[in-house]
Amino acid sequence: MKNIYKPTILALDFDGVICNGMREYFQTAKQAYKIIWPQNINYNFDHLFKVFSELRPIIETGWEMPVLLRAIILNYNAVDIESKWDLVCTEILDKDSLQKEELMLILDEVRDCFINLHLDYWLNLHDFYPEVIRKLPKLLNSKTQLYIVTTKEGRFVQQLLESRGIQFPRNKILGKELKQAKQKVLRQILINYKEKPQNLWFVEDLLKTLITAQNEEDLRGIKLFLADWGYNTMKIRSLAKKKKDISLLSLNKFSKNFSTWIDP
Repeated sequence: MKNIYKPTILALDFDGVICNGMREYFQTAKQAYKIIWPQNINYNFDHLFKVFSELRPIIETGWEMPVLLRAIILNYNAVDIESKWDLVCTEILDKDSLQKEELMLILDEVRDCFINLHLDYWLNLHDFYPEVIRKLPKLLNSKTQLYIVTTKEGRFVQQLLESRGIQFPRNKILGKELKQAKQKVLRQILINYKEKPQNLWFVEDLLKTLITAQNEEDLRGIKLFLADWGYNTMKIRSLAKKKKDISLLSLNKFSKNFSTWIDP
């Protein structure tokens, strides 16, 4: 029988778990916004950083970031943005006849431009969580199979990790290019290793993603952790505590042995 306090496979989200890219999000969202809504090209965005950062936890995928800026500029109520984001987002897209696919392309083009023309600037916009970045090499050299499961392009993730001296196997960075929801990616990992769900642990900072995985019958048993240092709010963390099969994980616990991750 395998040790329940040590996973065979550990899957980590990237943004909000390994890397704090809030400054990069804002700059990328700002540049994308100017392309999508050029009538506001001279708008002074910088004073919006605080409210953007506070509302960023509602976002699931990057293309929504310029839409969030649009909602703030259009003076949508912050409570409505937080509680009815899907409706607010759809309303903004419909009003300007926009498709999420074109916003995805614009956002990736903005990032490519930063990387190709201003690489050092782009890299320096990212802040890695010290406890996590210190532990990654140890995890990579352990018997646990380590994966990154993210909605970010895998090539961006690899470039950022390399800038911190971490050579993460490219085939274990499963990003947006797969065009699959995270629960499908987790399912495929289990299939590839012929492993039982309880031997896979998944750390994510978005509660909605954990709940979605929790509701998949063939994924029940995966040990799910909400990273309390990521892009979530006190309200979300309180909700997580009430969920039977979701554990709230702190940076302090993450930096220690797996046995400390699960409360007795």
